[in-house]
Amino acid sequence: MGFAFRKLVALIGLLSVLASAAPDADSAQAPAPAPKDACAAIGGKTWVAPKDVRACYQSVKLDPKIKSNVIEVVNKTLAFHSSVNYQIQAPAPFNNDVHEDLAGDLAKISHTNYDSEYDFHIAVSRMTKRLNDGHCVWVNACYDSMFVNYLPIPLSLLVDSRGKQDVYIAKEAFTVASAEFADGIDFWQNSLPGNLKGQLASLSGAKVLTINGEAPFNAVNANAAIAGSYQGLGTRQNGYFSSYQRSSGGWNYLLGNFAQQALPLDDQVTLTILRVNQTRTETVTIPYHSRIGASSIKFNDTTSWRSGNCLAQPDTNGFDAYSDSFSPTPAGTITPVQKYQQQPLIASSQKKHLVNVMLDDTPLTDVVLPPQLIPGLPVLDGSQRIVQFYMLDDGKTGVMALGSFSDGDYDTFLNNLVNGLVNLKKQGATRLIADVSNNGGGWICAAHYLHRVISGPKSTTEPQPGLDTKTRAGPLAKLIVKTASDGGDPQARLLYNPINWSNANNTRFGANENWLDPSVDITVNGKKDSFSQRLGQECTAADFPTPPPEEALFDGSQIAIVSNGRCASSCSLFSITLSKEEGAKTVVIGGKQDVQQQYCGTVGGQSTDFETIDSEIKTAQLKDHELAPPDLLVNGVLGITWRLGFGVENTQQPEEWQNHPADINLPITSDLANNPLAIWKAVADRVWN
Repeated sequence: MGFAFRKLVALIGLLSVLASAAPDADSAQAPAPAPKDACAAIGGKTWVAPKDVRACYQSVKLDPKIKSNVIEVVNKTLAFHSSVNYQIQAPAPFNNDVHEDLAGDLAKISHTNYDSEYDFHIAVSRMTKRLNDGHCVWVNACYDSMFVNYLPIPLSLLVDSRGKQDVYIAKEAFTVASAEFADGIDFWQNSLPGNLKGQLASLSGAKVLTINGEAPFNAVNANAAIAGSYQGLGTRQNGYFSSYQRSSGGWNYLLGNFAQQALPLDDQVTLTILRVNQTRTETVTIPYHSRIGASSIKFNDTTSWRSGNCLAQPDTNGFDAYSDSFSPTPAGTITPVQKYQQQPLIASSQKKHLVNVMLDDTPLTDVVLPPQLIPGLPVLDGSQRIVQFYMLDDGKTGVMALGSFSDGDYDTFLNNLVNGLVNLKKQGATRLIADVSNNGGGWICAAHYLHRVISGPKSTTEPQPGLDTKTRAGPLAKLIVKTASDGGDPQARLLYNPINWSNANNTRFGANENWLDPSVDITVNGKKDSFSQRLGQECTAADFPTPPPEEALFDGSQIAIVSNGRCASSCSLFSITLSKEEGAKTVVIGGKQDVQQQYCGTVGGQSTDFETIDSEIKTAQLKDHELAPPDLLVNGVLGITWRLGFGVENTQQPEEWQNHPADINLPITSDLANNPLAIWKAVADRVWN
């Protein structure tokens, strides 16, 4: 009986388990709850928490097809990037700053599993940023500046009356934040602790003793390690702090990398501060807040976010210029690459003029410089949009504030440069301050023309005032040139067309000359590479709308080039030739006192991008070639350096990694911070008095 009883108990238990496991009729028909849409939580909103942006971004798994496509496009386009092997290990003084093996890292990325498409994007983006080359940058509008992380407390690096340098919250911080973030300032006011609640203005001008519990420059250097854009450490450090820039619309205030992030990297920051007129230190934690980007397409959920912002756009990929279906980009259209170029929007009709310009994952800012900091001098003839001319009160120091080397119409821009400088000379200016703070480059021939206008006809400006260059001669590049030289580009629509270039003697190639054959084979950092023959300077009299003055306007010793070091591309071409060939003084405003400041960086010679290279390939009917990159599937941009300029002093090596130490590192006091006029007066006093 005991055995039978035990069997019965076991049977009853089994039936009980099965019964509990089986659903009833009603529950069997109820659907499983759908997973929450992380992007719906931020859809339709202007301001959101960074963690919610990350949750949206990281909710999308990485499609192997997307991963493969991006890697193939990047890898095959880099075959046209002239600096690939140089950047494996740059020479001194940048040996500690530029040492990136692109091929090796792409292979690692290819074999790495990523939890989300966002994580994969960061890996590719950081790879290019380690080049510290603002021409070779990977940007994806699905993530970069889709939402922008902000703090209302931009920083300044200042020296006090004893000459001691420290980090401060900018004294104009609240003025800037309350104007730019009028719809969001209450969020930060209410986030402050205790008796500081609602007292955000009282933080302006405070000394910053620690950032997240560490010395401030630990945070500055951590940002410099991932900021990219410039080879010089000092220049990347300077990007952490607030600064100013002349834009086509007025005077802009740049918040700096501490107060503005292109990705939702941080949720908050904890500062130990000493407020103005206080004797007791305080610790405050201030949250970042994310605002949807000005050019982002608004969305409601994951599907609409992806369809509006993440897929390839009409101008993401190139085009066959001889195709019946080809039509120029409509006027006023902002192409994917133009969104991130550090220059004003250029009309499609102006694209024939070659550029050397920075790319940045943060589009140009439109935060306005506070009224009390805008130069209060009369604006002189020749001033228009991106360029402004002034005369200091001393009656002999002219100022040219130049925020870019591109601006709307090419001819109008160059004519304004001449008119403004000639007018300064007529008014009695004997010396010139050229303020190129945050000038990311632009038209190459504008930079060379400005050099010629200022310096007059001489051996350094005639026949042309630029740098000789070279471009990479890979197999596909050679086939494009062969197509053109064999008559396959009858209307000269290819960048590689021989008639666009000249040899080292400045003699233009004939239409049927194959200027990439033979190539010049060299070894760079142990890697075999091929380049074109030495190319002469590309800007001819035909590129200048007005003949330059017959005499020099300013002696080189009477020129001071001023910036925060963030002068790049065509701005570098201009600054380097004026400094090294004409003896102009170079001044970097601010900058850490124990770090050598570079007056410019990211020289290149000519920059371009994947879309342009893809157009060359398609126009030459080579898209089916095994070395041709496929069409990009995502809303991405890849910039490259297409030509490298040879050095002024070491004429056989690229100028890119040669030294550009500033003659003067001007310490910034509270009275000078982000105050262009006060800075110009201090520069004139320091350089000439």
